[in-house]
Amino acid sequence: MSASYLARRAAQKERVRILYRRALKDTLNWAVHRHLFYQDASDLREKFEVNKHVDDLDTIDRMIEEGEATYNKWRHPDPYIVPWAPGGSKFTRNPMPPEGIEIVYNFGREDNA
Repeated sequence: MSASYLARRAAQKERVRILYRRALKDTLNWAVHRHLFYQDASDLREKFEVNKHVDDLDTIDRMIEEGEATYNKWRHPDPYIVPWAPGGSKFTRNPMPPEGIEIVYNFGREDNA
């Protein structure tokens, strides 16, 4: 086996891994309940396992491109984002005040002694 073959094969494995992880995470956006997600995840895994033993590099490249096109076609239009993550609804909702600004928590209740 030549170095170029091994390098191309490693790149294909990485692309397949990334595609599978993206598709699996996107499955969570479509499945409302966990029991639905588990079935969809199992079906997705079967689709990847069917072609596990293909050896022709050009066929693998074509299959990866078809898989990526299918993923982009069926990707969820409004994916779930954890609220406190970047892009979430709570992200930087209450940012820290800038340096030099003091927050007075007992405003109006000062000691008049």
